[in-house]
Amino acid sequence: MDTLTHTLMGGSIVGLAHIDPAVDPMTAGFITTVVGASLIPDLDTILKLKNNAVYIKNHRGITHSLPFTIITWPLLLAVLSSTFFDLPFVNMYLWSLFAVSLHVFSDIFNAYGTQALRPFDHTWLQLGFINTIDIPMIVMHLIYFALWYIGFNPVMLFIVLYAVMALYYIGRYLYKRYLINKIKERLQDENITRVLCLPTLHFNQWRVVAVTEQAYYVGRTFKGQVVFYDRFEKIGPLEGELFEAVKDDKNFKAFTFFSSIYRYEIKDISHNTVEVRYIDLRYLKDGHYPFVCIMLLDKDDYDVQSSYTGWVYSETKLQQKLASN
Repeated sequence: MDTLTHTLMGGSIVGLAHIDPAVDPMTAGFITTVVGASLIPDLDTILKLKNNAVYIKNHRGITHSLPFTIITWPLLLAVLSSTFFDLPFVNMYLWSLFAVSLHVFSDIFNAYGTQALRPFDHTWLQLGFINTIDIPMIVMHLIYFALWYIGFNPVMLFIVLYAVMALYYIGRYLYKRYLINKIKERLQDENITRVLCLPTLHFNQWRVVAVTEQAYYVGRTFKGQVVFYDRFEKIGPLEGELFEAVKDDKNFKAFTFFSSIYRYEIKDISHNTVEVRYIDLRYLKDGHYPFVCIMLLDKDDYDVQSSYTGWVYSETKLQQKLASN
């Protein structure tokens, strides 16, 4: 989820903490610790300062893993809160554990997902039916705080809030299944091997990628109606000298680690430069696929001259990023 939603979730846990007689949840120390626990798994965002490849490959990885969720983050916050705010260690460990776990659990429902089962399983858990920024969830939390402010019991409000959110999640999951069935009906004459249906900021719009044995179909749904904008013929994976040249490039490895459905293009840029462009098909927006990996190679020896992976919304900016790399 986005930073705002995680912050609001942390605030709602402060309300629930009124059930704990050992702490005063309305103190600055408690609020700082619990809201901090709701945000701390995303500390890996600092990796953006290094480069996109490192960030893409590691975001929501080890910081969302079982050891960090159960031990590292809660223990660190419990020590800090007991040292600096004189709060009870065990209670703060448990409240921090709850806040961190809620953060990691909620991220599983996004398209990005997390590696929450590391180190036992490095699979990305990506259920993909709640958008990273989900307006109804934000509104539900704001209503929670408004009702708390005017005098309602925050513990009961928390129970009601998360019961409603559970129903909301179930509804979104069922709606996604409905859309997938609509997509399969639309392509019933095709041999479909995979369907991705991912939410957007708009409640009734979902991104769609359908994979068949012959092609990729890319589009959107609008209030249950499926519209395909692009169809790409499937080609075999990159092979030979080109693949050997790019397979160890840090940007290529980061892109293929993160992206689950993509295609590639090869074209000559000049008499001595060839471009290999990998395009993630999940993020079509206004006729543009913004998440890419670009590699420029020398035609003579196929050395990678420059490469970049990340979000690019104009070709001019992309060329500037390649030049800087």
